Amino acid sequence: QVQLVESGGGLVQAGGSLRLSCAVSGLTFSNLKMGWFRQAPGKEREFVAAIRESGDSTRYADSVKGRFTISRDNAEKTVYLQMSSLKPEDTAVYYCAATPNLLSYYRNQYNYWGQGTQVTVSS
Repeated sequence: QVQLVESGGGLVQAGGSLRLSCAVSGLTFSNLKMGWFRQAPGKEREFVAAIRESGDSTRYADSVKGRFTISRDNAEKTVYLQMSSLKPEDTAVYYCAATPNLLSYYRNQYNYWGQGTQVTVSS
């Protein structure tokens, strides 16, 4: 059974930090590109960050560059999103996603999704 389970969300003040985790089971994690997406109320789900299998290549949305860092631990089958200098506009449900295909910004390229974790940034 394939499972992607996010954790680490919560309420934080603007300027603060959070680290999200996504634990993967039921898949060969080291063969997967991993991504983080987010969806704010009334908006479409948008790309945040992605990382290749080995962790040697990453991509970020312009809105989070320099503030967020994606990383992975293949031994733990976990991908992380370290979020710093958080802003109220970062408030959203954050989803991790996995794909064996190309590293991509596009959500339709990802085959597997977690259930999401809420991040709320207060001003």
